[in-house]
Amino acid sequence: MPSAIELARGDEKLITAIHRSRRLIGRKALMAAAASAVPLPGIDWAADAALLSRLVPQISAEFGLSVTQVEKLAPHQRERIQKAATTVGALLVGRLVTRELLIKLARHAGVKLTAKQAAKYVPIAGQIVSAALGYAALRALGEQHIKDCVRVSATLSLPPPGPHAPT
Repeated sequence: MPSAIELARGDEKLITAIHRSRRLIGRKALMAAAASAVPLPGIDWAADAALLSRLVPQISAEFGLSVTQVEKLAPHQRERIQKAATTVGALLVGRLVTRELLIKLARHAGVKLTAKQAAKYVPIAGQIVSAALGYAALRALGEQHIKDCVRVSATLSLPPPGPHAPT
């Protein structure tokens, strides 16, 4: 499977957006790892959901595909984006992140998330494994969303917006 950089096909603006998005993922994944190390059941799931609900719109914004950015476009452009997202199988591009969408996204990382929960019950080593799996799961989900955004942008030849401070 090609990486996000390969999918960008040398487009410097897309590559820059990919790098900014990966920095966001790195910070959020560290937070997910810290939450996963806490030996209380359910804390990591709540933290993962909260982190993903913030991370996905931030990544989308890097590519000009957040809900607010898409809503500002003309109706025919919004329709093109939704069709392109459907065509490439992008689950979260240009959509509001809801509980149902997070559940679908979690199914993609289901094995890692289940192993993370099971590992918590082994003292110390289990918490380290749980933290590592929490980090890996959030990185994998974030990287998949980056690839989806790149595919949609490349399909429509949409240049991502310039650098900004996403919220």
